[in-house]
Amino acid sequence: MEPGDATRLDARDSRWYIDKGFEIVMFLCGISAIVFVVGIFLFVFREGLGFILHDMDVGEFFFSPKWRPTSLHHPTYGILAMVAGTAAVTVLAMAICLPFSIGAAIYIAEFATGRTRETLKILIEFLAAIPSVVWGFIALSIMNPLIITLFDVPMGLGVLNSALILALMAAPIVTSIAEDAFKAVPDSYREAAEALGATRWQTIYKVVLPAARNGLLSAGLLGVGRGFGETMAVLMASGHSINLPTSVFDSFRALTATIAAELGETPVGSSHYQSLFAIGIFLFFITFIINMTADFVVRGVRKG
Repeated sequence: MEPGDATRLDARDSRWYIDKGFEIVMFLCGISAIVFVVGIFLFVFREGLGFILHDMDVGEFFFSPKWRPTSLHHPTYGILAMVAGTAAVTVLAMAICLPFSIGAAIYIAEFATGRTRETLKILIEFLAAIPSVVWGFIALSIMNPLIITLFDVPMGLGVLNSALILALMAAPIVTSIAEDAFKAVPDSYREAAEALGATRWQTIYKVVLPAARNGLLSAGLLGVGRGFGETMAVLMASGHSINLPTSVFDSFRALTATIAAELGETPVGSSHYQSLFAIGIFLFFITFIINMTADFVVRGVRKG
């Protein structure tokens, strides 16, 4: 064997080891997300298991609006009011967010060009970078007096205020994903529609929107997840009152806000402490159900 051949073999071996090392690192990075999620779930489940096995009354927990975990005589752990409030504000926020976000995505992807498109995309990304606590201050100092003045109500902290803030918070991510979905539609679809005599709006309505429905569904579900899981802004905009909302002006308390507000002042290991982790387990299952539903719907859309 020539000396040059040995050098080439050594270089080839070193490249193989480097490639193998990068492959292992990428595998660990990919599997780490699963490990972290499983670890978080096991931790939350361990902390809430004692309450579920010993202190939890299933009927009271899910169907009672009374949340009085610190009562000395008869503590109650009902989350119905919090579930109703969280669901109400999420539905209203998505009803506000989705039309505007999808409309903005249509304009950016189909009509805007050059500097206008880039400016709008930068502004949307900047909107997504605003911290939750800043949105909470906006809800307290701007939206609260505005709602009181416009609708002549005694307090502006409630479902409407929280829904408006959540809609603004979810709009950037929904708009970005919807725009990506529109841009993923092949240009040949648009050219074929225009060749058949379709106008720009007919092309968007009849061709682009149906072709992008999987991406739009994903955008909507991410918006729902953002609304359902938001904590700080909802804590500041909701009024934080345990109440079954019957109007958009009623105050309420969200599930996530309850955990954030009470966990730091609760004795570790107490029933109250464990009940908060039981709420966390419930949130995990709700998120799982939403994701599974989305997966089944997307698969059904693809088969259709």
